[in-house]
Amino acid sequence: MLLHLPNLLTTDELKWAHEVLNGAAWADGRNTAGNQAVHAKNNQQLPEGSKEVQLLRDLVLRGLERHAIFFSASLPKHVSPPMFNRYGGETNRYDNHVDSAIRYLPGGVGRVRTDISCTLFLSDPASYDGGELVINELFNPQRIKLAAGDMVLYPGTSVHRVEPVTRGHRTACFFWIQSMVRSTEQRKLLFDMDQHLMHLRGSLGETEPAIVGLTGTYHNLLRMWADT
Repeated sequence: MLLHLPNLLTTDELKWAHEVLNGAAWADGRNTAGNQAVHAKNNQQLPEGSKEVQLLRDLVLRGLERHAIFFSASLPKHVSPPMFNRYGGETNRYDNHVDSAIRYLPGGVGRVRTDISCTLFLSDPASYDGGELVINELFNPQRIKLAAGDMVLYPGTSVHRVEPVTRGHRTACFFWIQSMVRSTEQRKLLFDMDQHLMHLRGSLGETEPAIVGLTGTYHNLLRMWADT
């Protein structure tokens, strides 16, 4: 399931994030690439141990916590620590690749299965040319270039790339989610049901018998499919 989540960060949060990013020291993005991706990757990345990364991670995680659609769509069990990259100049692209199935957390404290990939756009799309995230869905590649503060969720199994940035710089945050519901199809069914229930609650109220019954069905399906 590919899903656009608008306004994960506010205008004030984005302004503060860029102040932090402007004072940061960028490193070669290939330092964190896997065996296949290292040959495709040509960008810059903030070192994981930097103070800027910790500040920005906290900002992004707060944005996720308050975004109800994010929880409904991803049903997160584990979220890998957000990371930050930049494209532009000589380090301007990331060719076709598939994300590693397992991400090892910093300091050897655990692992995350990459069910869902996440890209949070931080740059105004008018400030750079190129840089589209291209996700190769069957018969219909998706070209994505979102407003600053917007995020896209897409299957971790997808072949994807970032097109060359030919003007300016494109900064973004990226991370992965291990969902409580491993199956993409089951997760999509639960998300669709939850969204319809939200609409019905708004028009019929919480105590309508059909709403109570459908809510019970949703939670029984989640109970059946979830691995917590």
